[in-house]
Amino acid sequence: MLYNDIPENTVFELEKRLRQISVAIKKRGRKILTNYPITPSQFIALQWIVDEQDLTIGELAKKIGLAFSTTTDLINRMEANGLVERNKDERDRRIVRIKALDKGKQIIKEVIDERREYLGHILQSFTTEQTVQLTELLTHLYDTMHEEN
Repeated sequence: MLYNDIPENTVFELEKRLRQISVAIKKRGRKILTNYPITPSQFIALQWIVDEQDLTIGELAKKIGLAFSTTTDLINRMEANGLVERNKDERDRRIVRIKALDKGKQIIKEVIDERREYLGHILQSFTTEQTVQLTELLTHLYDTMHEEN
């Protein structure tokens, strides 16, 4: 089967490589997380909270693909560890928003910095042009996928 004149084996190989890269980065991330009082699931949730700011539990549950009750449990544990806090929405007091606290923001910063350092080390074997091209191609791939969802 061809995908827009791209041979099937090329699409299979690309999917496989992207999956392998994702697994490698996640493995490195889990290793880094052993130095912090946070689980991988909490880290993913906290990243969304830091990036999007003031999400509701329902919005967060959709973004991380977990049930509302599971997400509530994650937030409860993160709140107990001083990573996040719940705040009532100023316009609608029935809505509760989740806010990252300084401790949570610091963990995200430190872990992401270590992951970037790891990736930077790997990219040392690439030329600047290859790195720029890879970034542009991955950005295009992401943007195209994002448009379809």
